[in-house]
Amino acid sequence: MMWNQLDYRPLEGFVYAVTPFNFTSIGGNLPTAPALMGNTVIWKPASSAMLSAYYIMKLLEAAGLPPGVINFVPGDAAEISNILLSHRELAGVHFTGSTHVFNSMWKTIGANMSTYATYPRIVGETGGKDFIVAHPSADPQALAVAIARGGFEYQGQKCSAASRVYIPRSLWNDVRDRTVGIMDDMRMGDIADFRNFVGAVIDDRSFKKISEYLDDAKKNAKIVSGGVAKGDDGYFIKPTLVETKDAGYRLLCEEIFGPVVTAYVYDDAKWNDTLETIDTTSPYALTGAVFANDRAAIREAMVGLRNAAGNFYVNDKPTGAVVGQQPFGGARSSGTNDKAGSKLNLVRWISARSVKETFSPPLDYKYPFMSEE
Repeated sequence: MMWNQLDYRPLEGFVYAVTPFNFTSIGGNLPTAPALMGNTVIWKPASSAMLSAYYIMKLLEAAGLPPGVINFVPGDAAEISNILLSHRELAGVHFTGSTHVFNSMWKTIGANMSTYATYPRIVGETGGKDFIVAHPSADPQALAVAIARGGFEYQGQKCSAASRVYIPRSLWNDVRDRTVGIMDDMRMGDIADFRNFVGAVIDDRSFKKISEYLDDAKKNAKIVSGGVAKGDDGYFIKPTLVETKDAGYRLLCEEIFGPVVTAYVYDDAKWNDTLETIDTTSPYALTGAVFANDRAAIREAMVGLRNAAGNFYVNDKPTGAVVGQQPFGGARSSGTNDKAGSKLNLVRWISARSVKETFSPPLDYKYPFMSEE
């Protein structure tokens, strides 16, 4: 007789949690997920979101979080990372941010492997170049709303924001006009006024980067609507719809992280070719959506784009994942796809131990098959 057990242990060391500016709730998730599983965490918030992160930390303390479980360390990112990523007791990294920074951290960890007490768990959610693809059977109004909401909500400062759209020629004029109509109706201004749909982008660096993409679009594509950057009273970028005839144009490939959506119009007969184009155009694979009323077309998109998005939406915008309903994450250059908001992420922060207890251990070294006949 025997008794088999699994002992779910916390990782041996500390977890380094790095959170971004654009989702305050991620500041509550990235440090606390490892902490829930018994780990000690060092939390470095984004420099542009230290205040909101500070209040999250205060809320955790008010809720009874014991001292020393999550250690809030705002400050210079390079200085903090240089110390923590080279520390012998590093047991894991829980990261949300840019692909470039995550790649750099992974390289640093790889170079330091001989110094660690254990192999660190590396969990990251990074960038996206998220798509909407419409079949000729799609509903034009639903598609237009998805483009506007998915692309311009929170100024497009979501890793899941729609930024590239593939529309059949038969629908383009209708969808374009509906989308522009919605954009014209959007108010932009101080977010303290809830009537405003669009606010300012996060900082000067973001403002300049997005402005450079707008300048490129004015030269090498067509601005359908928007294209205006005003920095006099804040870092305001007007929601922008771009049309390009080049399926490899940089605004269809590179993450902008702003209120800029680029549309590529395809011939209706090239539906399957377009699915292949979407799958191979961008290095990212975070979110995507298909709009169609033809069930066969939906199935074709789900199969053809199976690896192109970790979160895939049917007749809905590719943003707004809900914890417990749509666990979030993508692969390729979008991260490790460990699905925040689900148990899949939580089990990354444990180290299982198998325990076998035998109540009647053998008393002879020989196995039965070794006996003489």
